[in-house]
Amino acid sequence: MHIQVKCSCGEGNCPEWAIVELQGVVEAQPSFENRLQSLQIGVLCRPSSQESYTFTIGYHELIGTKVSLKKPILVLKKIKLRNEDEEEDGGDVDATRVELDMIGIIRHKILFKTRPKALISSKGAQPSAKEKASASSSKTPH
Repeated sequence: MHIQVKCSCGEGNCPEWAIVELQGVVEAQPSFENRLQSLQIGVLCRPSSQESYTFTIGYHELIGTKVSLKKPILVLKKIKLRNEDEEEDGGDVDATRVELDMIGIIRHKILFKTRPKALISSKGAQPSAKEKASASSSKTPH
């Protein structure tokens, strides 16, 4: 089968995409299982003064870095077109041919390779010595 690949966005104008690579599994709660289409997974931030990224998912925060890919990856959209040549020859009316339209290019990935940091602590957890020191230094005498 012959598949044609074309770029409709023009030379050098294809939007840049990125891959977010996580270690582990992101699981949706059972109440969202059937509605994943527009589900917000988390918040991705990059402080302007740093090259690191933070990705907050629920009560977990991941810290990652931007990494260049060895080879760029194309983002393609499959388009099914009617094959008019076969229709005119009396062939199968439902015959289609496939084209791939390039809609983006990926040159970087944001890699989160460390374990997530918990943003909340349990109720029974004792404050660390550092937290105790900062709390006592912030108290003002009466």
